[in-house]
Amino acid sequence: MAVEQQARGATNGATGAGRRRSRRDEILEIAVGLFAARGYHGVSMDDIGAAAGVTGPALYHHFAGKEAMLVAALIPVSEGLLEGGRKRAANHPDDPRGTLESLIDFHVDFALANPAVIALHLHELDRLPDEPRRRIRRLQRLYVEEWVTVLTALHPGLPDGEARVLAHAAFGLMNSTPFLGGEVDRRRRAELLRGATLAALLAPTDPA
Repeated sequence: MAVEQQARGATNGATGAGRRRSRRDEILEIAVGLFAARGYHGVSMDDIGAAAGVTGPALYHHFAGKEAMLVAALIPVSEGLLEGGRKRAANHPDDPRGTLESLIDFHVDFALANPAVIALHLHELDRLPDEPRRRIRRLQRLYVEEWVTVLTALHPGLPDGEARVLAHAAFGLMNSTPFLGGEVDRRRRAELLRGATLAALLAPTDPA
């Protein structure tokens, strides 16, 4: 299944999935799918308007341009990941294994619901102006630190730097969803991603 097709519902998951979607949300979802499938420079505002079934003036009523759409797609996701990660850590005080499993469940659910947004983060983040890009990078670093905290609790003596290596390796596993086809159903993909990530992060970390 193409990322553009997977993007239906792509801006849900870490960003308030239960909220009723507005027309602005629908246009943003379409834009995210197009950006992920064709690249930021491969999509014009006319392309987005045609796909959304709206005219130019109506489109600009919601967004000043493509850059504004990219910001609107990426910042709430980074905020939602950090908020969700902190909530899951708070739900498992003094239980690092339970925290890790909850964080993995949370991130896998996000990754399966948002393959197009992940593709944007991977390929288009540097197209943002300095201020929103720095804001997103800071939110990402804070989210990583939630994982570092639980990994150092699980592996006594593990340096923070090495815990960050493990966290980013785990994100590489879980954020592979833009590259997964549809031959395996969603439930099984979730099981495989959860199992592989948990096994990787629970493996012994002593130097060889």
